[in-house]
Amino acid sequence: MNLATRKELAAKVLRVGKNRISFVEGRLPEIKEAITRVDILDLHKSGAILIKEISGRKKIVRRKNRRRTGKIKLPVNKRKAEYIIITRKLRKFVRGLIRAGAVDKEKNQELRRQIRARAFKSKRHLKENLEETK
Repeated sequence: MNLATRKELAAKVLRVGKNRISFVEGRLPEIKEAITRVDILDLHKSGAILIKEISGRKKIVRRKNRRRTGKIKLPVNKRKAEYIIITRKLRKFVRGLIRAGAVDKEKNQELRRQIRARAFKSKRHLKENLEETK
């Protein structure tokens, strides 16, 4: 009794490999008569056609990447938005100092370069720096 074609059909219908299909010995005549996909499904439900478990080596589960100091990345637009806010604030403050006459042109250019290079974290930091240089 050659049931290779039935095995192929069962593998296709049940969406598994041919090697995983096994037939129950006592119900081989029923399996031989099965022609359609529905017949195969019915035989599987009734227990005449069994699906073997997957044999072989299990795949090694990789560890998820851990979120530590080197892995934390801020979105670019957030960094840029923070830069824009602090830069505008500091430039406005320096502009006010020029109008008041507290800073000359050379010092202004130096401060603007430092602001652009993000040398100052806040307005308070800039004020402290100015007091130190006086």
